Amino acid sequence: MRKIILLADMESFYASVEVAKNPSLRSKPVAVCGDPKLRHGIVLAATKEAKAYGIKTGMAAWECTKLCPGIIFVRPHMRDYIDVSLKITEVFNGFSDRVAPYSIDEQFLDMTGCEKLFGTPEDMAKLIIKKVWEKVNIRCRVGIGENPLQAKMACDRFAKKNKDGFFKLTHDNYAKHTWPLPIRDLFGVGSRMERNFLNIGIRKIGHLATLKKEDLKRRWGINGEILWLNAHGIDYSVIEPSISMKDIRKGVGHSITLPRDYRSKKEIEVVLLEITEEVCRRARSLSKVGRVVNVYCRGADFDFPTGFSRQVKMSEPTAVTMDVYPYVLKLFYAYWDRKPVRALGISLSGLTDLQEIQLSLFDKKEEKIALSKAVDSVRKRYGITSIFRLASLSQGGLLFDRANKIGGHEA
Repeated sequence: MRKIILLADMESFYASVEVAKNPSLRSKPVAVCGDPKLRHGIVLAATKEAKAYGIKTGMAAWECTKLCPGIIFVRPHMRDYIDVSLKITEVFNGFSDRVAPYSIDEQFLDMTGCEKLFGTPEDMAKLIIKKVWEKVNIRCRVGIGENPLQAKMACDRFAKKNKDGFFKLTHDNYAKHTWPLPIRDLFGVGSRMERNFLNIGIRKIGHLATLKKEDLKRRWGINGEILWLNAHGIDYSVIEPSISMKDIRKGVGHSITLPRDYRSKKEIEVVLLEITEEVCRRARSLSKVGRVVNVYCRGADFDFPTGFSRQVKMSEPTAVTMDVYPYVLKLFYAYWDRKPVRALGISLSGLTDLQEIQLSLFDKKEEKIALSKAVDSVRKRYGITSIFRLASLSQGGLLFDRANKIGGHEA
């Protein structure tokens, strides 16, 4: 049986969420930007009206103003984006129990065997686009394939340019549609690998496909072999079922757009710890504990965006920082591609009342909760820097920078 894999991608996600929240922005040039008032903010997303002026993701605010004097800047609200992403996941779970988030605005669906329920793959794509629009007022594009790679290529290279918003690639037509494309359009080819390929005369995906897999593997290792497979539309990965939506109830979260590219593990771990601390504090302020932790990461390369949004169910509900943090690190390192990072976010969901958790004599849970609440009380009275973890003094820490900002980056 041939599989039916869909990749649903939200158009200009951050900007679309802002427009959906504020319909007066519809049909206007809007850019979601880090800090436009200081003229050095970076565009995270832009509406198609803004893109018509040449505005692109990663462009500085002052450049946008020169290209489009009437540009409307909107500050990012990462908590809203995570909430909308979870709502979209809920829509997809109505179609399949095999849903896997790829990033905050992209999700894979394995629709194999669902033809009697939803019709042809094209019918499925149309219905998904319609349902997402009805739920969150955001336009969705869908790539259809027989494996995740084909669905990704169909979405990125064709569906986004198709007025219907979807496109289908299969083993039968993959070469016809993708081989004429420039080599930079192949999934997995970044700017450095593109230069390597151009230096040896590989200018199109078809050129790469005609080479021997062994030669590519000998020259570039496992990455060369993977790119050869990508050129042939071959992908053996499987879509794993997502966590049940009953475990992803309304939660608390916090996200940060980093002031620069973060590359080292130590710096990233400090920020993840600070965000975890803030998320757990917010949960405790509501007298809640969470069972599901979600980690969001966005890469620093705007031309070849990378990132992920993944969640895991913890062994027991908690809102203690050092209980949640090991899960955060495990998730991050399981999906991080080791490339520079520009945004990080964490959310805690599957919330229950603090009073409902079962206390244990062995892990001193009650003592840890009491200590955390005592720290919260001091910070509430004297500020978040009155008590802090030593890691926040190290390079990469953002606690003191955020504490000195008024109306800083909103979660």
